[in-house]
Amino acid sequence: MGKSTKFTKEEELLLEDFSRNISKKTSLMFYLNAFFVSAVPIWLYIRIHMMELISSSPLFVVVTGASTYLLAFAYKNSKFVLKHKVAQKVEESVTKAVLKQLGDKKKAGKSEKDERVLWKKNEVADSEATTFALFYNNAMFLMLVVVGSCLMFRSFSPFYNYFFSIMVAAGVTALLSTSGSK
Repeated sequence: MGKSTKFTKEEELLLEDFSRNISKKTSLMFYLNAFFVSAVPIWLYIRIHMMELISSSPLFVVVTGASTYLLAFAYKNSKFVLKHKVAQKVEESVTKAVLKQLGDKKKAGKSEKDERVLWKKNEVADSEATTFALFYNNAMFLMLVVVGSCLMFRSFSPFYNYFFSIMVAAGVTALLSTSGSK
C-alpha cells in the first residue's frame, strides 16, 4: 500500500492529452478570440442603438472583460467534451492513415505503431475540437446577443440593453458549455 507509483514519460503525455488542462498557446488563442467576439457587439450598440463610445467606454470595458472570461471558459469546456467524441469518431480513419504511412517501415513494432496512432488521433481530435468549440460558442453567443438586443431587452435603455444582452448571452453560453452533450 505504501508504494509510490511513477509514471513513464509516455504515460504522463497520455494523461496530459486527456486532462482538462490546455496549453498556454491554446489558452491565449481562446482569450484573444473571446475578446474579439465580445467586442463585436460594441459596434452594434454604437451604430444601431446610438450609444456614445466615450461616455459608455467604462461599461464597454467591464462587460467585454466579463464576457471574454465567460466565453473562454465556454471554449475550454466545449473543447474537453468534444475532444473525446471526435477522437472516437476519427480513430478508424487515423489508424488506417498512420498504418499506411508506416507501411514502408517494416521494422516498426506494434507498440510503436500503437503509440503513433494514439498520438496522431489525439492531435487530430484536439485540432478539430478546438475549431468546433470556437465556432459553436461564437455562433451561440452572437445569436443570443442579437436576440437579446433586438427582442428581449429592446424596451430597455441602450445602457441596460447592452449590459443584459451581453451578460445573458455570455452566461448562457458558458452555462450550456458545462453540459456533457454536444
